Amino acid sequence: MKSVALFGYKRSDVGKVSTKILRAEGKVPCVIYGGDEHIHFSLYEPDFKLLVYTPNTYKVKLDIDGKIYRAILKDIQFHPVNDSIIHADFLEIADDKLVEIGIPVKLDGNSIGVRQGGKLVVKAKKLRVKAFPPQLPDFIEINIDTLEIGKSIKVGDLAVNANYTLLDSPNNPVVSVNTTRAVQEAAKAEEKEAKKKK
Repeated sequence: MKSVALFGYKRSDVGKVSTKILRAEGKVPCVIYGGDEHIHFSLYEPDFKLLVYTPNTYKVKLDIDGKIYRAILKDIQFHPVNDSIIHADFLEIADDKLVEIGIPVKLDGNSIGVRQGGKLVVKAKKLRVKAFPPQLPDFIEINIDTLEIGKSIKVGDLAVNANYTLLDSPNNPVVSVNTTRAVQEAAKAEEKEAKKKK
C-alpha cells in the first residue's frame, strides 16, 4: 500500500479554547494512539485532501515536530453544517501488528449483463480487511466478465487471499447488475412475438 507524508505540530494544550484557536488558523486537532503514548497534534486542513477526498486508501508517514510515526487514518469528524474537518484520529502501526482498514474495490472486465443492457451497481466501494501493514493491498480487484443481469458478486464469492482476511459478511453484495426498464420492455416484446408465432 502506498504512503503519504504529512507534517504535524505537537499540541501543548488540548482544551476547548486552544482547539477553537487551532480551527480558526485552518488547522485540525488530531490524536495518534496505538503506540507507547497518545500524542495530541495538529495538521493543516488542506493537507487532508490526499487522504480524505480520494477513493484510495493510504498509509501515513506522520512527521510530528521532527519525529516520524507510521500510521493509518482511523476516524475523522466533519462539521455538521459546513463539512470542514474538525477532528481526526490516527492509529500508529507496526509491521508485526495486525490492522483493520477499508480497502478500495477495483472492478476489472466487461460484464455480460451490462453488454445485454443491464445497469452495473457498486454496492461496496471499500471492503474491510485485516492484515499486517506490509501486506495491505492498494485495492481488491474483482473480475466482472461473467456477471449476468439480476446477479451479484458477494464478499463470500471473492477468492481467498493469504495476505489478508476479509471482515465483511460473506453474504454482503459487492457489485451487481440490475435489470433496466429497456431490458424489461425488450423481454416483454420478445414474449409477445413468441406468442404470436404460436
